[in-house]
Amino acid sequence: MTSFQHTVTDPAGLHARPAGVLIKTLQGYESDITLTAKGKTVSAKKLFAVMGLAVKCGDTITLAAAGPDAEAAITAAQATLAAEGI
Repeated sequence: MTSFQHTVTDPAGLHARPAGVLIKTLQGYESDITLTAKGKTVSAKKLFAVMGLAVKCGDTITLAAAGPDAEAAITAAQATLAAEGI
């Protein structure tokens, strides 16, 4: 399993648009990818699950991936978070 932590810097938090971009990026990977925030873990490939976490600016999230392309999925997630300014 590969994982990384990220502190959300977008003043609006992980709202619908950036969450949608992240999910669209991750759906192309075969690995199981989870997002953990505030003590809850959800599939990082499901918009309503991610939105249900209500991640705010300053919250720390953990993305974890397990599977054949886990490293690539985590690298893509990191790049997406950076590119979107999340």
